[in-house]
Parts: sequence; C-alpha cells; structure tokens
Amino acid sequence: MNTNNLNPKLFDKDVEQVAIRKGFGEGFLEAGKQNENVVGLCADLTESTHMILFKKAFPDRFIELGVAEQNLASVASGMAAMGKVPFISSYAMFSPGRNWEQIRTTICYNNTNVKIAGSHAGVSVGPDGGTHQALEDMALMRVLPRMTVISPCDAIEAKKATIAAAKMVGPTYIRLARDKTPVITTNETPFEIGKSQVFYRPNDKPQVGIIATGALVHKALLAAKRLETEGFAIKLLNLSTIKPLDEEAIVSLARETGAIVTVEEHQIACGMGSAVSEFLAKTYPVRIAFVGVNDRFGQSGEPEQLIEYYGMGADSIADAVRKIRPKDSFQSFSRHADHDLANS
Repeated sequence: MNTNNLNPKLFDKDVEQVAIRKGFGEGFLEAGKQNENVVGLCADLTESTHMILFKKAFPDRFIELGVAEQNLASVASGMAAMGKVPFISSYAMFSPGRNWEQIRTTICYNNTNVKIAGSHAGVSVGPDGGTHQALEDMALMRVLPRMTVISPCDAIEAKKATIAAAKMVGPTYIRLARDKTPVITTNETPFEIGKSQVFYRPNDKPQVGIIATGALVHKALLAAKRLETEGFAIKLLNLSTIKPLDEEAIVSLARETGAIVTVEEHQIACGMGSAVSEFLAKTYPVRIAFVGVNDRFGQSGEPEQLIEYYGMGADSIADAVRKIRPKDSFQSFSRHADHDLANS
C-alpha cells in the first residue's frame, strides 16, 4: 500500500473531519486577497455556503441577491463581461438546479468567466430531504460546452480548487458537500485542475482500479484497505476534475487492471462514471461497475444512514470490486484492444 502525501491519520477513527464547503469559503477568501477583481454573489445562503468569510473581508465586493437564482447567474455573467471574476453560490439543487438555462445561455454560451459553487450536493445533506439533495448537478454541468467541473474530495482540496478556479479563465462548477467529511489530503498533496491523483497503490500489480470523486473518496479508500487484507490489489484514483477528464490517467488505469469501479455521490446516469465509461468505450473498453444512486430520489435521514441505504458505503464499494475482478475472456479482449490501439 502506498498513500504518499496524504493525511497520516487517514485510516484512524479520530481522523479530523471538516466540511468540504468550509474549504471553499477559505479558498474564496484567499482568491479575493490575491485578485481585487474577484467578487461574490449569493442567493440568501451566505453562511451556509461559507461565503461569509469573503463578505466580512470585502463587503464592497459582495452582493446578496436574495432568493433569485436566475438573477444570480445573469448578474454574474454581466459582471464577468466587465472584467470581474464572479463567484456565485447556493445549494446545488437551486444553482445549477433552478437556474440551469441562465447558466447555459448567459454564462456558457457567452463564455463568461463565472465560477459556480454548488453546495449541499448528494444525499449526505441528510434531514433536508430529497428536494434539497442534488444528485443530478454534475450531469447538468458536464453536458454544457465550455464548462469545467470540479468535485473536491475534502476541505483542503476544495480550498485549492477554489483558488485555482479563480486563476483560470472560463465557466467553472465546483461541487461541495454539506456534512463534515474526513480530511484526506494535506497542504503537500498535489492538485491541478484536469489532473487526477493516485491515492492508493498496491505493492503488486493492481487487479482492479477504483475511480472515486468528492465526499465518497474516503469510503473508497476504506474499501481499498479492507480489500487488501483479502488479497485484492487495488489502485485508487481521486478524480477531482470531472470535466475535462484526465484521460491519460484513466486509460492507464484501465490498461493496468482491466476492471474499474467508479464511485460518486450522484446519479449513476450521466455522472462521473458515465463520463469515464464514455471515454473508455471509444479508447480502451474494460469491465466497469458503477457505485452511486441508481435512478432514485433522495429522502430525509442521517447522512451515514443514507449513504448506506443507497449503496454507497465502504461495504458496497468492496462488493462491487469483488464482483468485477476481470475474467480470463475479458482480459483476453482487453489485450486484443491494447494491441489494436498500439497499431492504429
């Protein structure tokens, strides 16, 4: 097992837990310090989305629009056209859920430099219930031309992603979870938009690859460690950028293992796993299993209960890996596909 540059307490019961959205708030504040053109706009959820830090530091660069998510996107697009770098935030169910057409037309179609922070994504929103649990937001965002989609795995990565998003030019979506999650990374862990990172590497040749994103990366790591005691060699990729995909890393993992399990707190349809399978279908087909929400809405409950109920806990991830270990016939197919690619 190799987990370089990660939190040494990663697998401890007392591992520090911090909300991913908190990392966004800290990163947004830092981005504001680095660039006076960075501005903030919120739809009446300034404290919940952690924009409050920026608002207190730069009150003259912050606008509270109230419960008006369509205006939130349109006003931000206009400010971006005038040279500002607007960050807009709300619950993901409302932005991009409620204002998708404004994001499509005023931001992406016009290619304006707006950054969208969708907080409270996934079933781990918990008691707020199915109406507030965004399980379709990555699908909505990744389908849009020109949109970059980022899904940080913890608060530290969310801070890095927010600072990096402020420096790049173009529409960007940052997906944030509400509940506290284990701190996986450190300040030394590499982060770059468009690049994945290997978070778990076996000593021997990997048999199965796990590609995980967002708040479920820690669950995937727990599953990988558990499977190692059963004799499985697992290589785990943290895919923090859903669009553009790190195609080189994904195809490399497919070639190494011949079998991949994708893990996300999102609808399986049109999510991160779909993006991975779309790419591999045309480059290097392998067996793929998908861990996520399977065509259902969320419901009220405690975050951990809901993760388990919808089959996204460490046990469910481990079961998916056990079932997908490559069969000889498919490994043979993969070798033929590799040969064809090498000679194309």
